[in-house]
Amino acid sequence: MVGVSAALALASRRALVTVRKAATAPAQKKSVSLRAFESELGVQAPLGFWDPVGFTKDGDAEKFRRRRSTEIKHGRISMLATMGYITPEVAGKFPGMLSPSKGIAFEDVPNGLAALSKVPQEGWLQMIAYCWFCERSASVNGSATEKGKYVAFGEKTPGDVGWKPPLLSGFQGEAKTKKLNAEIANGRLAMMAIIGMFYQDGLTGSAWGDWASYTDSPLRAFESELGVQAPLGFWDPIGFTKDGDAEKFRRRRSTEIKHGRISMLATMGYITPEVAGKFPGMLSPSKGIAFEDVPNGLAALSKVPQEGWLQMIAYCWFCERSASVNGSAGSRLCSLASKARRRRRS
Repeated sequence: MVGVSAALALASRRALVTVRKAATAPAQKKSVSLRAFESELGVQAPLGFWDPVGFTKDGDAEKFRRRRSTEIKHGRISMLATMGYITPEVAGKFPGMLSPSKGIAFEDVPNGLAALSKVPQEGWLQMIAYCWFCERSASVNGSATEKGKYVAFGEKTPGDVGWKPPLLSGFQGEAKTKKLNAEIANGRLAMMAIIGMFYQDGLTGSAWGDWASYTDSPLRAFESELGVQAPLGFWDPIGFTKDGDAEKFRRRRSTEIKHGRISMLATMGYITPEVAGKFPGMLSPSKGIAFEDVPNGLAALSKVPQEGWLQMIAYCWFCERSASVNGSAGSRLCSLASKARRRRRS
């Protein structure tokens, strides 16, 4: 009986341990998926590990490795492309012929996107063939060791293709980590830079085109408006004003000013009680609420009685209604004045 009791006790203990492991497994997996990549290259201040889209939320190390290899490759291409935009502008072009058979000199090739029109068919074939060679070499040699892990030339580290240029390789420890982090950071910057150069070139017709060259811009209608200030000038990244509609712009400007005024008052409402203290006496004698009883910030909302909310809503309605009625009256007066001027001219 003693042996049976001992066996039952041991079985119960094992079952309890299994249940506990099963209960804690999801929490451990979640923790790993969130922190698995925080020690990787490219995790730099001030953002740290920044993944706003959530590509790595599943914690898949193989997918991360493939994306990192792609990021490094795109960064290197973008750094070369950025230098390809800058160098001809600063250092000039090579002397002689680019294609003797086609009669194309280096000097004949314009900078920026306009250069695409000068590339002969054979040139496009050469570039496509070279890109294919690079991609094929990466996938075949990578497959030879790790079955298609998108890492080139048999190397196990993303971006390490076995090329060891003098002065740029041979580093170890902290120095190597710093150089690799710098490459990723510069590649990210170059990806943003080359897209900006493409955009500027496409709008102005020049690799270093001045904004003044973009004469067809619908944004020029509002460049003399209030709020257009250095260094951005007229800044509308979302394109609200691209249709050039003056009435819509006027409505949005009115809304912007109103929201700005409300936000300035709200900001001061947060700061003032912390710095200058609160009013003495009662806020609501009938409810027995003193100014001192109202906490700062969002917690103050819990102290507002129903009548207070009604007062605030009524005041907001009064302000909005007054603006809409008086604005309509003003618009009618302007319309009548405009019609009177037209009659006098006729």
